[in-house]
Amino acid sequence: MRILGLDISTSTIGVSIVNDNGDMELCQAWDLRPYKDLYSKADVVKNNLQQLISVDEIWIEKPLERLIQGRSSIKTILLLAKFNAIVSYLCKDIFKIEPEFIAAPSARKKANISVPRGENTKEFVLKYLLDNELNFKIEYTRHGNPKHGSYDKADSLVVARAGLSLWKEKSSKS
Repeated sequence: MRILGLDISTSTIGVSIVNDNGDMELCQAWDLRPYKDLYSKADVVKNNLQQLISVDEIWIEKPLERLIQGRSSIKTILLLAKFNAIVSYLCKDIFKIEPEFIAAPSARKKANISVPRGENTKEFVLKYLLDNELNFKIEYTRHGNPKHGSYDKADSLVVARAGLSLWKEKSSKS
């Protein structure tokens, strides 16, 4: 059993695969910033997905569904939703598996990550994984900051782990 977890944005896609023991088999960030339009970004994603080993389930972080004051516009939300749909379709087409979707807070909860109130969620999750995941590694800029894609890798791993947790729940009921 291999579970693919994806954190999709138009600039970077976080990609993780975990097995049924919870072992991380893959954790990457695909940088899409050099590509200017959704179609060329989709072509890159398609080529990268085709290089992956087989997977049994696909879990994707749901895109934003509402405006967040100062952080998102309706244009951004629509663009993300459109690209999320394209990548979801590519996953179904390539792996012949219909992806399932999970909201970021639900994914963190299923992965047993509890972010204290007032903490920066992205930074907390990244630090949590660095402290608790032996094979989770990131690179840093010369100023000591996480390199582009680090947070996306972390989020995709959380989504994959949440998918594993939900798969185990489903399996135990069968």
